[in-house]
Amino acid sequence: MDRFVVEGGRRLEGRVRVNGSKNAALPLLAAALLTDRPVRLRDVPDLADIRNMLGLLAELGCCRTDERARDADAGTVTLQSVDETPSHARYEVVKTMRASICVLGPLLARRGRARVSMPGGCAIGDRPVDLHLRGLRALGARITLEEGDIVAAAPPEGLRGETVFLGGPFGSTVLGTANVMSAAALAKGRTVIESAACEPEVVDLARLLNAMGAKITGAGSPRITIDGVPSLGGADHSVIPDRIEAGTLMCAAAITRGSVVLDNCPLDAMLAVVDRLEAAGVRVEPLPGDDPLRCSCRVSCDRAPRPLEITTQPHPGFPTDLQAQLMALLCIAEGNSVITERIFPERFLHVAELGRMGASLFRSGATVVVSGVRRLRGAPVMASDLRASASLVVAALAAEGTTTISRVYHLDRGYERLEDRLTALGATIHREREPG
Repeated sequence: MDRFVVEGGRRLEGRVRVNGSKNAALPLLAAALLTDRPVRLRDVPDLADIRNMLGLLAELGCCRTDERARDADAGTVTLQSVDETPSHARYEVVKTMRASICVLGPLLARRGRARVSMPGGCAIGDRPVDLHLRGLRALGARITLEEGDIVAAAPPEGLRGETVFLGGPFGSTVLGTANVMSAAALAKGRTVIESAACEPEVVDLARLLNAMGAKITGAGSPRITIDGVPSLGGADHSVIPDRIEAGTLMCAAAITRGSVVLDNCPLDAMLAVVDRLEAAGVRVEPLPGDDPLRCSCRVSCDRAPRPLEITTQPHPGFPTDLQAQLMALLCIAEGNSVITERIFPERFLHVAELGRMGASLFRSGATVVVSGVRRLRGAPVMASDLRASASLVVAALAAEGTTTISRVYHLDRGYERLEDRLTALGATIHREREPG
């Protein structure tokens, strides 16, 4: 396994481009299962999760017709479904990432059947996967559980449109909305998804499906309407920029009191993030341009951040995927901050590791009180999940001395060559093999 070694205290300065969104690209790739025509996606990040999804799609009969090494645009992926016989997403592949569940809807709609291992050992019940199944059952699918696999079959006459409610105890479900929307695109009649996820990644999937010939309106709102069509064709589509990567880079610039220009930044999808950063004293200045979905902006900070109160919420609220990174920034704020996690109440594995670096944190249930300290100290820490890994990198950039972050394979799931990009901005960070 690899680890990062970070020498803290270096001010970040320069320019960096935000990559295409991982969370958008995964269901976009799965949408290739809905047609036998080529689907070309541009600005696909080169990440472990993306490679795993491509491997899964290959098992499901999707052939890559591009050659990344020869393509002038290294982020372009072209897929075409050439064998519609396979329908089993095996546990050995699905266990590597939860987003594998997003092949369920496309397989069911196009091939009439799907067998998908439950991701991460997830149990049917109060976990989010239950909302996926509720929605697909409403469209007429028969769903059973066999040996840890979700087995779904469409009726002989095909799926049918219906009104589907997708609200859950922690809000709507992004991948559940993607699954039902994809399946409904080929269902007979009209489907209305109530309490649909409003995230930009859902909107991007709707854009692709419409380019393929679907009839979808309302994406980005809590009510999405889909009028089913008999078949879908190919499309050429650019993946939206990654708002979570952009937010992570903003926190990194701010904690080092740096000045960084972000290109291809989706500011229009980050209003809650920008609001909280500016409340903390971070300047986020859009540069001249006419596309708020892919603009350039300068992020700078020249003082210790002010304390904040933050509650994570479904979009357009503050995203749970940036909770850990902003917590790292607030560890050196001048005062006490309060962070409440409403999406995944147990998502605080980074708290203990930040404490090893000298942060003052107190957790009570779904809330953490962060008492700002004058400085963080380098220490050996361990990454526990994707966004927790990013928070440790952010903290290490400002810490005195050397921080060693183990198990950065978590980070590689969502950030493409992060160490190289931070080095280009002035950080001292390198990757090495862990001993033993």
